[in-house]
Amino acid sequence: MKSVWQNTVQLPRFPQLNKDIHTDVLIIGGGIAGILTAYYLHQAGVKYVLVEKNTICSGTTQNTTAKITYQHGLNYHQILKSYGTYAAQQYLTANKRAFEQYAALCRSIDCYYEEKDNYVYSTNNRKKLDDEMEALHRIGYQAELCENPNIPIKTMGAVKFPRQAQFHPLKFLSVVAKGLIIYEHTFVREMIGNTAITDQGTINANHVVVTTHFPFINKHGSYFLKLYQHRSYVIALNNAQDVNGMYVDECRTGLSFRIHSDLLLLGGGGHRTGHKGGNWNELREFAKRVYPHSTEQYRWAAQDCISLDDIPYIGQYSKRTHHLYVASGFNKWGMTGAMTAAMILTDRILGKQNDCADVFDPSRSILKPQLLVNGFEATKNLLTISKKRCPHLGCALKWNSAEHSWDCACHGSRFDENGKVLDNPANGDLK
Repeated sequence: MKSVWQNTVQLPRFPQLNKDIHTDVLIIGGGIAGILTAYYLHQAGVKYVLVEKNTICSGTTQNTTAKITYQHGLNYHQILKSYGTYAAQQYLTANKRAFEQYAALCRSIDCYYEEKDNYVYSTNNRKKLDDEMEALHRIGYQAELCENPNIPIKTMGAVKFPRQAQFHPLKFLSVVAKGLIIYEHTFVREMIGNTAITDQGTINANHVVVTTHFPFINKHGSYFLKLYQHRSYVIALNNAQDVNGMYVDECRTGLSFRIHSDLLLLGGGGHRTGHKGGNWNELREFAKRVYPHSTEQYRWAAQDCISLDDIPYIGQYSKRTHHLYVASGFNKWGMTGAMTAAMILTDRILGKQNDCADVFDPSRSILKPQLLVNGFEATKNLLTISKKRCPHLGCALKWNSAEHSWDCACHGSRFDENGKVLDNPANGDLK
């Protein structure tokens, strides 16, 4: 089960750490957020090291649908409502800057970069679309309202952001990562202050950046309350419709569409990790009904961290950890989210002021409705009787029959049939 990205690129490989070292900045996690942070620190002449427990891009990054856009669902209305006009403008500005950085870098990288319009549609709620259009108008962005998006679903319309982009993420990162100081197969088992303990040696750093998808240090930041994880599924079809754009349902369990080369990437079947959902079966049923002459070329699944308010956590890990930083909770929009994180964290380490950083502050209020849902899920699964328990915080594991894995509904850790950890925050295998 490999994504189309994995099957069409050869990533550079890096050595394993085998000694004790000291560096100015340690980056833990070799996905797109970690690699881009390393890239910008490298450009700035900062002494850094990136460590990855497996190989670079072996987690969520290799399973993205790779849309580069500053339209992240219908979230500008919600940000404006919760935090005000200035915060919504900060969010827009930060993600537009991230988009522009991709455009600049991709000019010299052969990675299928191409501009496409992006659409967020609704199947049942026109008011959500109207509210989003009004919010965008208030913060100074002129989106378009599309009455009939070019997808085989009946909708109430869509909010369109013109001239967004898509690309091949691993071809892009295969170039960006070359020449960076990276150690693969280097698993950080424990942090003692600013010292990382691995099986092969220790790394002492002045600053530590955690880009491990789900933050793994539990004693700071309360990320086990502030995040949950959501799985979604993709099938790549040939002989299907050219939708000529990127489309996503405003509902997390809806469908997404975009073209790569001659393949339609159809996404959906989503569910909270540890719960039941439509998975690939839902997508195959849709394809059988709507694209009867298509054939499935690839299938894969992704897992995303969802924050309490659909805004990523980027910045100081907690108020008390002045040299420990985090980037997480990209809410299915990891491309611009990762670039935004790299830019904000690099500025922070260099002592520069970033005028968009406040809206992403990890220490902002956690008093959101999702907190109650996360707390309920954790309590219910802690009290559930099960022989299989997650080593992260002890929650009961559920069998995922579609993917043949043991999944944690509390925080999203996943394990294969033999107990090997597949997705964090669990920092080890089942015993």
